[in-house]
Amino acid sequence: MLFRQLFDRESSTYTYLLADQQTQTAILVDPVLEQVERDLKLLTELGLSLRYCLETHIHADHITGTAKLREMTDCLGIVPDKAQASCADRYIRDGEILQLASITIQAIATPGHTDSHMAYLVNQDRVLTGDALFIRGCGRTDFQSGDAGTLFDSVTQKLFTLSDETLVYPGHDYRGQTVSTIGEEKRWNPRFTGKNRQQFIELMDHLILPTPQKIMEAVPANERCGNVNTSVLSENKG
Repeated sequence: MLFRQLFDRESSTYTYLLADQQTQTAILVDPVLEQVERDLKLLTELGLSLRYCLETHIHADHITGTAKLREMTDCLGIVPDKAQASCADRYIRDGEILQLASITIQAIATPGHTDSHMAYLVNQDRVLTGDALFIRGCGRTDFQSGDAGTLFDSVTQKLFTLSDETLVYPGHDYRGQTVSTIGEEKRWNPRFTGKNRQQFIELMDHLILPTPQKIMEAVPANERCGNVNTSVLSENKG
């Protein structure tokens, strides 16, 4: 399996490229609209055909590149089955397997950051955790039907039960970290270590976080898989 971790500096978003080198078919997880040209260039350089764009959730801090990539490559857009996105070509359910030649991707429902969040276990040795679990942190729970108690359950009952050696690749990082392991996060993640469910809820309820700058345009656009309505953007910016 070819595996690449790509970064969008503005939103601190990681996009992941997974490809089967024998069939030269690929998946992009959480693509970013402003990075579509970069992603297409890399696909061309590596001789890959994009089969799927796969979302962990409906993002609030950036617009997904799925619609533009779908238009340019004829790939299919896949979103979690409970997401409010009527534009998807396919919806993926908890426990469902997405197979691309030698690559096996298992969907793991991890709501809490949003009510329709998915993590993806890839070939049993790495997990793309989206905004459910960061390196030494986790996603916020104060909007988009987020719920701190639900996130605690998702991380402790779904992600922390994976093998300690499982590599953790998050959806964002704001401190230059690229990869961790489940064992590391169980031991060192300050959001969870030594805290019970109620203590975690109290911690998350008292975080003072700024509203994502792009939330007013990103959420409605991402509910359309990244199809940007210019009139909506103009109203929101005005």
